[in-house]
Amino acid sequence: MHFLATTSYLDMLNDDARNRAFREAIDKTIARPCHVLDIGAGTGLLSMMAARAMGTCDDSKKGMVTACESYLPMVKLMRKVLHVNGMGKNVNFFNKRSDELQVGVDIPSRAYVLVSEILDSELLGEGLIPTLQHAHDELLVDNPLTVPYRATTYGQLVESTFLWKLHDLSKNEEEASDSIRLVPPGLDTILGVKTQQHPMQCDAISKEINLLSEPFKIFEFDFWKRPDSQGDSKVLIKATNDGRVHAVVSWWVLQLDSEGTIFYSTAPGWITSPIATYTGNWRDHWKQCVWFIPGEGIPISKGEEVHLHAVHSDTRVSYNLTTQATEIREGDSSSGDSHLTLSPERIAIYGDRKWRSCMLTALKNLLRERVHPLCVVADDSVFLSLLIAHLSKTSKVIALFPGLQERGVQYLKAVADANGFTADRVEVFQKKKHLTLHDTKQKQVDLLIGEPYYYGNDGMLPWQNFRFWKERTMLDSVLAEDVLVMPCKAMLKACAMSLPDLWKSRRCLSKIEDFDHSIVNNTLGACGDLPEPQEGPLLPFFIWQCGETKELSETFTVMEFDFSKSIGPCYGKAQVEFTEQGMCHGFVLWIDWVMDAKNSVVLTTGPDERYWKQGVKLLSQPVAVGVRGSNTGNCCSTLLLEATFDPSSGELAVKHVLS
Repeated sequence: MHFLATTSYLDMLNDDARNRAFREAIDKTIARPCHVLDIGAGTGLLSMMAARAMGTCDDSKKGMVTACESYLPMVKLMRKVLHVNGMGKNVNFFNKRSDELQVGVDIPSRAYVLVSEILDSELLGEGLIPTLQHAHDELLVDNPLTVPYRATTYGQLVESTFLWKLHDLSKNEEEASDSIRLVPPGLDTILGVKTQQHPMQCDAISKEINLLSEPFKIFEFDFWKRPDSQGDSKVLIKATNDGRVHAVVSWWVLQLDSEGTIFYSTAPGWITSPIATYTGNWRDHWKQCVWFIPGEGIPISKGEEVHLHAVHSDTRVSYNLTTQATEIREGDSSSGDSHLTLSPERIAIYGDRKWRSCMLTALKNLLRERVHPLCVVADDSVFLSLLIAHLSKTSKVIALFPGLQERGVQYLKAVADANGFTADRVEVFQKKKHLTLHDTKQKQVDLLIGEPYYYGNDGMLPWQNFRFWKERTMLDSVLAEDVLVMPCKAMLKACAMSLPDLWKSRRCLSKIEDFDHSIVNNTLGACGDLPEPQEGPLLPFFIWQCGETKELSETFTVMEFDFSKSIGPCYGKAQVEFTEQGMCHGFVLWIDWVMDAKNSVVLTTGPDERYWKQGVKLLSQPVAVGVRGSNTGNCCSTLLLEATFDPSSGELAVKHVLS
């Protein structure tokens, strides 16, 4: 699978509202042939729009389009797209960053018009400000025309228990029954989420959100003039409801033309303002953003005033909130100077009582069978490292921490005393080679454990945590014959689902505003409308954030993986019986981790568990399905799903056969 298939390029190009808004604004802005600069050109779509707009002008003067794109694989795609559309001579493209372009060397003159779309969910994260600064200083005429013309960010104060659990580990773990403290008292900054705005599909939790204010404007950025690197905005907000402020939800609105008639918004669905209104199309490439208020949040009463001080740098926005009784600053955040920063979902998992109770039960069961064990934590689980050292005073623990490395060492040193053991009880193996009997002083490993979790791999497909199985195999020479492995096995689970929004966002491209893009489908990982026998890739998504969804079958097991044995190829199949009528767009797949040999502790990571991503296999064409024996016409009632696991690549291949 090409790396570009895992990005949001395809989703962005399938966003009709975005494409139409840019086309209308470009047609309106470019009234005569001129020099147009496209920064971050991607497939060249905006460049071709600009070239076409100049081609319709009643002027004999010749214009030109300069496109720059720094990412080489995308430049190769752009070259193909331009050729297919007969635009190869109309667009002059460079495989460079825009700040590497030079007037008089790369381009003959400064550009009169700038078209660009280097925006992320936060607006600034892809370097919008420094890019505009350099363009205005070196590449554009004075007072240029730009598409977009302006971007405005908005925010709203919200209360949400779900959002609170994504960052406040200290308070949430107080009620756990294991006595482990990942964030001990007095060490509030030792572990937390990164202090930033976190992209999220907030419509998916709209029923769980208590809105505590009206929307408020935060920042305004004009593309047609040079922006400042630093800026701040002070906003007085009046609370509209009683509650506790857990987060600031933010979004942005693009004004694409200078007259203010063409807009595009990333506002959540509950916003009804004429300008900032929801576009009506689910999209994955731009979401809302969530800024977590530290700790338990700020209690407010209806009518109470809240002072928000927003600050932006070149690439990020941060917030300070003040009420008459409380002041929350960015530096007060429980993650401001964390030794370890983890994803919000990982923080929520570590604060989840049910998950921790399962881990506690499984590990206690293992320890009953071993005296003075040598235990190896094969993944990056600081939680299991603490738990095994806390539960078994006679155990020796070696943590591999392949991703955390030295950060894991420093963390354990800081929290060991608060968790009832000395830091030397847990050794972090930091050699680049694999663990040997020499490293264990000739003692064989009695317990091999993992969650499994690997630092930095939060966005991966579920079965890519089978790295644990691979590690177990490579450690075979140091494992005791009767070694206990946790988890002892994994089950690949699946469910047939209706996923219309996700399917549309991942469908094959044909023409975008009359420009043929079909040549990019394979590289960008298109799934829907693929011609036979092509198959789309398996992709990771939080299913709960995927817009409209509906389960069409019971959950079923496709195959099992036995971690007591060395890693090897696996094959499985399952007959799917549909339990609901509807349009099946694909299958959602995940891993259930069986933590003990008695199958008494099983941790599922399915669609109902919102802290884990699932794998999605979309069908080339949606299939009408129904319940066997019911009056559903020609609907499909059963289907065979087959899966193959390749240990050499760690990839899973999934195919289906209609019955």
